[in-house]
Amino acid sequence: MRFMLFLLRQRSVWWLLLIMNVLGTVYGYIWYGQQLSETPAKFLLFVPDSPTASLFFVFVLLAFLLGKNWPLFEALAMVTLFKYGVWAVVMNILVFIVTGTIGWQGWMLIISHGAMAVEGLLYAPFYRIKGWHLAVAAIWTLHNDVIDYVFGMMPRYQMLNDYMPQIGYFTFWLSIASIAFAYVLCVSENRRQIPWK
Repeated sequence: MRFMLFLLRQRSVWWLLLIMNVLGTVYGYIWYGQQLSETPAKFLLFVPDSPTASLFFVFVLLAFLLGKNWPLFEALAMVTLFKYGVWAVVMNILVFIVTGTIGWQGWMLIISHGAMAVEGLLYAPFYRIKGWHLAVAAIWTLHNDVIDYVFGMMPRYQMLNDYMPQIGYFTFWLSIASIAFAYVLCVSENRRQIPWK
């Protein structure tokens, strides 16, 4: 555990994670390109879920490199990295169950999104999130669910179209779980805070 904490504090690790998250963010926005080109302007901000989550973490890492905490970005990153990391892993496994195959891109998405969920959790003790930061992240996340499943802006997995009501229900409770994890790990009185400077 001490070695892990030592690694998480290293500027070289922050730089490596920054580079990986910038590349992942750019790839993610490209992946959403077709859907974004057909999305009404008022929904554009809420469609590319995973790349926006990793973009939040890019700002967290930039703050660390500057010797600062930016708690609002920490709250947004914590909730959305876990939520969309887990969501994409589950959706790609569901695609595999429904179709019998997901190809190399599917496996790449499972690995990269699994890593997203983990990185957000690993840095939880270093965050300085307050209740209002988490409240903003919760509103953002639940509002995004409404945009996705009420207005039909969810990520496109055409082979899963028959399961959209169930996926929407799962996504809502995954959002609640993500907010709850962030509260327990970053806001509650029993949270564990570790100095990172």
